[in-house]
Amino acid sequence: MPVRKGAPALLSAGTLCAALLLTGCAGPAPSAPVPSSSPAAGDGRPAPGPPGVAADDLASAPVPTPRIPGIGPATHALVPDGSTQVLVATGATADSNTATVTLYRRDRAGRWTEAAGPWAAHNALQGWTDDHTAGDLRSPIGVFRIGDAGGLLPDPGSRLPYDQDEEFEISGTGLSGEPLEGSFDHVIAIDYNRVPGRTPLDKERPLGEEKGGGVWIHVDHGGPTQACIALDREALRELLRALDPAAGPVVVMGPKTVLAR
Repeated sequence: MPVRKGAPALLSAGTLCAALLLTGCAGPAPSAPVPSSSPAAGDGRPAPGPPGVAADDLASAPVPTPRIPGIGPATHALVPDGSTQVLVATGATADSNTATVTLYRRDRAGRWTEAAGPWAAHNALQGWTDDHTAGDLRSPIGVFRIGDAGGLLPDPGSRLPYDQDEEFEISGTGLSGEPLEGSFDHVIAIDYNRVPGRTPLDKERPLGEEKGGGVWIHVDHGGPTQACIALDREALRELLRALDPAAGPVVVMGPKTVLAR
């Protein structure tokens, strides 16, 4: 029997992995005024940073911004006001099957900072689409809730509800002939054409079977997917431990030219 914990929040609507994988997939607030850092008149020394923080640390620290980097106003408007964790999965072009995935968090002032990543990833063989259908070998473009997880292996410390189940076992080969074994050791369900709050294994498709479903973030098997996002095993485990249901996490996914709108 699956082991579940917690109860997630809801978002999204509207791809493909659980069943298909068995055949081969495997509002911004202004930032506070910055005090002048100019040295006093006649003093040629640079102004000091905050106490206990080295200058090199300041130079390399993530810079908070009022908007998620690479995300334009139209896409940003689709991020729920209550979401303070956003996972961005972006490809270089509409046809690319490799992507970069980065987790951002928003502070109380409305500024976004990189929280984890960036990580290299795979997406669907044929790239991206804003009108996904079953079997088109493209990942859906959009903003989707991510609130349910599971896998063949035990929970690695996820705060999301996590279902450990033998049904996550998979074998066979992927679209590039690579072995799929272990791809579902850990997964996070993307709320495209699924009922939120259920195990990723749930097969109910509110938009109909023709619109696909079972779109997950899962372990990278070394090649493109049917529609899912695939991350290195350790990166996925890190992500599972970082996502917080109370932060209303969502994934923003698609080619960079679309997400920049």
